Amino acid sequence: MSVFTGWRAALRIARRDAMRFKGRSALVVAMIAVPVVGVTALDVTYNSVSPTTAEQLTAEMGAADALFSDAEIGPIEQLPTGDQYEQVDENAPLDENAPPIDMSTTFPKGSRAISIQSVPASITTEYGIADTDINEFRTSDELARGRIELVRGEFPHGKNELAATEPFLKSTGLRVGSETTVRNFGMKYRITGVVEEPDSLNTKALYADPGAVIAPWQARADHDKKVLPPNARTKDWLVKGPEGVGVTWPDVMAANKSGVVVTSRQLVLDPPPESEVPLARKGVEPYENSSEGEANAPLITVIAMAVLEIVLLAGPAFAVGARRSRRQLGLLGTCGGDRRHVRAVVLGGGLVLGSIGAVTGVVVGLAATTVFRPMIESWAGRRFGSLTLDPMEMLLIAVIGLVTGLLAAFAPAIVASRQSVLESLTGRRGVRRSSRVMPVLGSCVLAIGCAVAIYGGTSGNSSLVAGGSVTAELGLLACIPVIVGFLGRLGRGLPLSPRLALRDAARNRGRTAPAVAAVMAAVAGSVAIATYMSSTKAESEFDYSPTLTQGTVVLSVSSFDTEKAIQLPQARAAVERSMPVTGGHADFRRVWAGSDCDVYYSDDEKSCGSLELVRPPGKERVCPLTGKGAKQLAARLSSDEHRKLMRSPACLAGEASGVFNTGENGSIVVADEDMLSTYVKLDDPAAAEALAAGTPVLLNEVFAKDGEATIKAAHRYSKEDKKNWKLHPGKARTTTDKLKVYVAPAKYAATPGINMILPRQTAERLGLHTAESGSVYSVAHTPTDAEQQQAFGAIEQAGGGAWVQSESGPDGRVDAMLLILTLFAGMVTLGAAAITTGLAKADAEADLNTLSAVGAPPSVRRKLSGFQCVVVALTGVVLGTLAGLVPAVALRLVDLRLALQEMRLEPTESAYTPIELPWATLALLVVGVPLLAGLLAAALTRSRLALARRAG
Repeated sequence: MSVFTGWRAALRIARRDAMRFKGRSALVVAMIAVPVVGVTALDVTYNSVSPTTAEQLTAEMGAADALFSDAEIGPIEQLPTGDQYEQVDENAPLDENAPPIDMSTTFPKGSRAISIQSVPASITTEYGIADTDINEFRTSDELARGRIELVRGEFPHGKNELAATEPFLKSTGLRVGSETTVRNFGMKYRITGVVEEPDSLNTKALYADPGAVIAPWQARADHDKKVLPPNARTKDWLVKGPEGVGVTWPDVMAANKSGVVVTSRQLVLDPPPESEVPLARKGVEPYENSSEGEANAPLITVIAMAVLEIVLLAGPAFAVGARRSRRQLGLLGTCGGDRRHVRAVVLGGGLVLGSIGAVTGVVVGLAATTVFRPMIESWAGRRFGSLTLDPMEMLLIAVIGLVTGLLAAFAPAIVASRQSVLESLTGRRGVRRSSRVMPVLGSCVLAIGCAVAIYGGTSGNSSLVAGGSVTAELGLLACIPVIVGFLGRLGRGLPLSPRLALRDAARNRGRTAPAVAAVMAAVAGSVAIATYMSSTKAESEFDYSPTLTQGTVVLSVSSFDTEKAIQLPQARAAVERSMPVTGGHADFRRVWAGSDCDVYYSDDEKSCGSLELVRPPGKERVCPLTGKGAKQLAARLSSDEHRKLMRSPACLAGEASGVFNTGENGSIVVADEDMLSTYVKLDDPAAAEALAAGTPVLLNEVFAKDGEATIKAAHRYSKEDKKNWKLHPGKARTTTDKLKVYVAPAKYAATPGINMILPRQTAERLGLHTAESGSVYSVAHTPTDAEQQQAFGAIEQAGGGAWVQSESGPDGRVDAMLLILTLFAGMVTLGAAAITTGLAKADAEADLNTLSAVGAPPSVRRKLSGFQCVVVALTGVVLGTLAGLVPAVALRLVDLRLALQEMRLEPTESAYTPIELPWATLALLVVGVPLLAGLLAAALTRSRLALARRAG
């Protein structure tokens, strides 16, 4: 009973103390609540943005019971999930001329269905012309709810109305009420509303009722042979089964007999026994997402660091609270209280403020998620199915905040209980030497933690990564007092205020070290996430294969009809007016070997002939990653060795992309020295002189031997030639020419679309044919949608027959959860830095008053307070950066291990897993956070002395 009474009194004292010093209590609560806010918001966001199976089905089939699709291979057998199916008779021939299946005959009796069919089309926009997909789908039907939702305006009704997604309207400049023309057959439509696909918010598309586009387009094509028929895709159906029955397994098997694959909602959620599934009895299993476990590694590490962060953030808050209440604790001793009671009062404060902080953090975290929900959904590219709250997880987060708050109050409670009554009443803090054991022990723990994290990364164990990262951070934490003590030696030669701030930090290590640890904990999480994001972005950029050189656009004619070349001047003028052209450009010509290349005579007989570069003797071997023994070679390669091999000329000498429309072999382009500076980016006067003198420039050295390259030309003859010369059908004359070439350095083998630049005079000397084909332009930036549409429109006005291609570069998007982690980590970092420096300032208020009492100018108080916070924040940021690199490196080692496994299974898969530091983020943290903290502290510090009550 006495124990209960003692704790009840301690809690009452702690509650009254919290109410008496509301400002300090608010800071303590904020220190506990800030990381709880981040963890709560992250948990709710992760659960909400990760769709459940039911939500995925709704996104796929709306409110319908099933999705019916034509497999186009005859009778099939499928799994209940619908993600796998096989042809019943694999040897049965496919009849490509067979009439399409009447899907309505495969629906269950008493069901209702609506169709989905899309067609690519060219439409007019506010800027010019754009290509998009038009989906014939009755968006106003209740079965579409969940797959398509109305944002504003009205659903389309009738044959001349469309609905558009928001990204489509933004890219085209159109709006609700605008008219657009489907240029393929000249029909006009009015946009009546804005719709969205909740599962894919970035989709650019148009929607029309069934029969509004494809049918009139086909009718126009049947009437006017100049109009090409629509290239419509296969029609799918959303089916609502009989009320209360749905689409059952017997219904699915009946549809399979007609060659229809069915995804049924009730079968995915409640599949039938495997004994009733023929395909399952054959051993076929549904696909599994193996990446889920891999994606959890960063999340596990961040959560582990967040728990440690709560402890380290709350620690200085309670330490400051205990020191500010030391007189009250001293009075407790004079009234007969012993050390046990002093500890109980401090721990009671931890319980009271920890409870308030934990509950406040959970509530604010939920509110923050609700407020930032539209932004998070935009980043994730999908709507939340609902704001998913797991009560047990919310309770667990609150309990963790409370327990870690108590743990954070434990050390200050021990320190407060050891103070003598005299020290507590007089306000003297005493002088204690720093422990010499803790730095040595901390260094050992730091080394062990780093080793464990690295081992976890190399072995792919995310638990070891998290545990090692936390251990390393604890080891660094033990070294902070020594580091802070060293700061005092750096003040020599500095002005008064920063010198006093450094010496004050070193002298009051008990105050400075916890504050530094708090900032370190917050920054470590941000640096870990930012480094991981930056590294994954660098990896995606390396894996990206460009079709054009970055910073260029290519205009080329769209057919082999030489009459189109007549319109090139107008097309070039259109590009120069519409695109962000910087002035440099290079014209190029297509080249062919045959007698005539203006007309295609049949699919297997082209008068263009063929033109190719021949590998010289000794270099016939293709890339070793694609030939025989590739897997054996990959098993011996490291990541760096594989990367070098992938970027070697031998592995880059594949088929050209055909961007330059140069015939059957797009690797040879006829151009002059302007192509070198504009597209190849080869700044070598010798190369330009070689082209001017008629010497080809070879960009890939594997085609050269002793400074020579071989061109093989097969001349196929036109029908007229065959008739006059009585040549055998299909007979071709083959010529092989060796040319002296200028061989560019190896790095230019990666130039997209070109292996050789051939001078025009040399091509004609070899008997090859050339004609104007297009131009390459240097541009200031990647053309926007508006600029591209304007260029396409101008080209069509000039007569058409040409198109413009640009290089947009890698996607640049990163995983939505990593973006969300970065958002919350940044919020926690800034909040923790501001609150921690505020606590340090509050704890140093007595020193500031003493400074004023000895005659220091008023401005010195502000400067000293600001520099004190700069010292705390800057030291914490630097140490936090070092601590955050440990989990980031370890997580990248986990990714490297997985990448090497994939590379050894498929040798052409990249194993490049870089560790890229986010220099911009680090600069912002190292400069921005301390500067902001210092300015805030200086601004909030009174320059005049405040009257204070005597402590004794």
